[in-house]
Amino acid sequence: MAKTIAVSDDVYEMLQKSKLPGESFSAVIRRSVKKGRLTEIAGRMTLTRSDWSAVKAKLEEQESLASAAMAER
Repeated sequence: MAKTIAVSDDVYEMLQKSKLPGESFSAVIRRSVKKGRLTEIAGRMTLTRSDWSAVKAKLEEQESLASAAMAER
């Protein structure tokens, strides 16, 4: 059974940007609700500066850990 909901223009635009080819809006909402924070960011077309800083810091941390592990070998 389908339900009709109203969303603001900005929310509609976010859903539209997150929509994969052939994907319904219901699937976009379902996917967005089920996913974690990083995957929500990855699904959008743009990142905020704070989101990008958090991702960049995590990548740099992982790179540093990997370099240290390789140096120990």
